[in-house]
Amino acid sequence: MNRREQTKKIIIKDIVIGGSDNVVIQTMTTTKTKNIIETVSQINTLATAGSEIVRLAIFDMDDAIAIKEIKKQVNVPLVADIHFDYRLALKCAENGIDKIRINPGNIGDSSRIKLVVDKCNEKNIPIRIGINGGSLEKHIIEKYGVTAKGMLESAKYHVKLLEDLNFTNIIISLKSSDVRKTVEAYRMASKEFNYPLHLGITEAGTLFGGTIKSSIGLGILLYEGIGDTLRVSLSTDPIEEIKVAKEILSSLGLYIKPKLISCPTCGRIQYNMFPLVNKVEAYLETIDSDITVAVMGCAVNGPGEAKAADIGIAGGRNEGLIFVAGKIKRKVKEADMYKELIKEINEYVKINH
Repeated sequence: MNRREQTKKIIIKDIVIGGSDNVVIQTMTTTKTKNIIETVSQINTLATAGSEIVRLAIFDMDDAIAIKEIKKQVNVPLVADIHFDYRLALKCAENGIDKIRINPGNIGDSSRIKLVVDKCNEKNIPIRIGINGGSLEKHIIEKYGVTAKGMLESAKYHVKLLEDLNFTNIIISLKSSDVRKTVEAYRMASKEFNYPLHLGITEAGTLFGGTIKSSIGLGILLYEGIGDTLRVSLSTDPIEEIKVAKEILSSLGLYIKPKLISCPTCGRIQYNMFPLVNKVEAYLETIDSDITVAVMGCAVNGPGEAKAADIGIAGGRNEGLIFVAGKIKRKVKEADMYKELIKEINEYVKINH
């Protein structure tokens, strides 16, 4: 895998984006921001699940006003997602928002853009320029069409609007629902800009389809060293977005989390393995460790994979062998597999942390 591009460091509250191999996980609330109790509850749940930054939809002035109270009750950095109305950006900035996502060209003439930029400079608030293949400017579409080149030109247009006002506290995203366009746009942007890139496949789809599209598109870019922060956009509970983001990053060595190795469906499995795998996976989501656990179903690949993991089990008919650090620890009955496996996992985490 290529080393990450060394982009400019941008600070959002206490989180640094860019300038290192760290890739920051984001997601977005599904509540109405003006519903403060619900929004605070969801933000704190998402932060606990691993979202390092949380974005909120700012639809109207009531949403912008709510930011002040919300900020008192959460610790994770917050991003205001704003379209068209520059007054919402100003109010969010006044109320303590940590970052603003806008397209400068969509919020009015140069005087309005300057008001937002001056306020963000005063408060040291970064701006993410959020380019979306589905909402390119008319003059861009007329010249380039809805293409990766068009997305890049839109980004250049918006960046220039800010740079002309001496604002460089910038993050850029170039999202499309088309994986190939997205990859091409980000590849070009990584050569064009030194600003950090926020990765995403927009409107990716359902938990199943969206996970596949996001894993392919984001995986390609991350493998090439492109991208400093990401959101996996799925039509489901944002907790699932965080899980998928972690898994993508973990598979590329960019996030430390427990790893689970398990058998695919095969007629050689000798015991009821799948419920065990699901229970172990759920348990591993509750611990903070880089442990690798293998749950295997037969004697073909089972012992080898179990030996290679930190903790493993190779199952046979009604029983299995537990491996610890590559060596057989003991034989256990099928009914005791989960309990004994968890016991070894906890012991490993205790010793190694």
